[in-house]
Amino acid sequence: MEIFHLEKDITVFYVQAESYPEGIMAAHQQLHSKVPFSRARGYFGLSRPNEKGVIQYYACAEEMQAGEAAQYGCPCIILKAGNYNSVDLTNYRTQLSMIGETFQKLLNQPGIDPQGYCVEWYLNETDMRAMVRLA
Repeated sequence: MEIFHLEKDITVFYVQAESYPEGIMAAHQQLHSKVPFSRARGYFGLSRPNEKGVIQYYACAEEMQAGEAAQYGCPCIILKAGNYNSVDLTNYRTQLSMIGETFQKLLNQPGIDPQGYCVEWYLNETDMRAMVRLA
């Protein structure tokens, strides 16, 4: 585990999964059907419990220009700058159970932001960075 510093806020737009974890893949597929793929764009998965304790999951794409989210009919979330506990996962698709286990370890660390998200940052086709923001 290491500290990753996100230097600036990232505005992302999203498709919300209908359920967690079952609806994750469908949410990403719906997002990718709306937004043309670009290697210059960051792709994310964000999750956190709502006020009833039910985990809400969002498949996200980085907004490349202001107002782009509206063009695709999607709402936005701001991924806040700051320090994050993080773990890089290689070949994450071959070990999907490791994602949940990694986030449990990150969430059990002291000093996390209670209003933050669990962030899956898809670095490329096979690797992702699991992150939890620090307060």
